[in-house]
Amino acid sequence: MEENTEINKENSPNTIKSNSEEIKEPNPEKVVNMSENNAVSKVDMKSENDIPAKTIPIPKKELPIEKKPFQEFINNHLIPSLTEEINQRGLEVNNINLRNTNRPIAEDICWVIYCEIKDTCSFWLSFEKEDICSLKSISLSKPNQKPSIIESFLIDEKRITLKLIISRVLQRLNGQKLIGVN
Repeated sequence: MEENTEINKENSPNTIKSNSEEIKEPNPEKVVNMSENNAVSKVDMKSENDIPAKTIPIPKKELPIEKKPFQEFINNHLIPSLTEEINQRGLEVNNINLRNTNRPIAEDICWVIYCEIKDTCSFWLSFEKEDICSLKSISLSKPNQKPSIIESFLIDEKRITLKLIISRVLQRLNGQKLIGVN
């Protein structure tokens, strides 16, 4: 019997022989994660039959519209949204466009959105560079008149968004009593 015991010791620790039968015990791996202060420990049991988790590709997030190229943002998002907001107030946009031209009054070359609202007013929203975060100004005038003042526009804002630009343009027009009731 002692010989049997010694033979059993020579076998792997996971194999037990009893009455000439071999029984295999599972060989779990223990993974112990200890927190920094050793107050909490977590033991995960992994067996050989565990299937590794499938990795699901994360869809790429689309750039916010404000991060798109300047002309794409202006022509595809700002101008249509601004036109829609003005139309919702019962006004009609005769003309709205973006051009790299002379800014009213200052006469320096910059990107200018010119908008003419039928029988109401005209405004020029100017961007110093081809970047919506660059210095901006706005000029307003009544129909068939030239603008007489140029005002800085969104100078204290850190994050420029489509909604912010539209709301502040409408706020300026309303402040001059050119649209809506003040």
